[in-house]
Amino acid sequence: MTRAAGVAQVTDANFETEVVAERERPVLVEFTADWCGPCRQLAPVLSALAAEEGHRLKVVQIDTDHNPSTVVRYGVLSAPTMLVFRAGEPVLQIVGARAKRRLLQELGGVLEQAAATA
Repeated sequence: MTRAAGVAQVTDANFETEVVAERERPVLVEFTADWCGPCRQLAPVLSALAAEEGHRLKVVQIDTDHNPSTVVRYGVLSAPTMLVFRAGEPVLQIVGARAKRRLLQELGGVLEQAAATA
């Protein structure tokens, strides 16, 4: 799997605990795979995002090839797909790699809400 430095890995087994049960802050989940070129491009972006916004956004990755039940449960059809969860529910879906600036723009509403409730 294309691992982003400083980003936790989740699995089918702990997805409920690590993502759905998280109430402190929203969770960005990247659905990724070893064979995915755009996922490799996104890895440093996610690392930077986790380092800079970790106080108001939890960032995790899940390997689509090894965690099929979570992939099916959330209807993920391509990698990379990012889902943002708030209070256990997906509230935003982003498909495809992004530059950091564009990703931050798309996450703006989620991050503003997180800052307001912190």
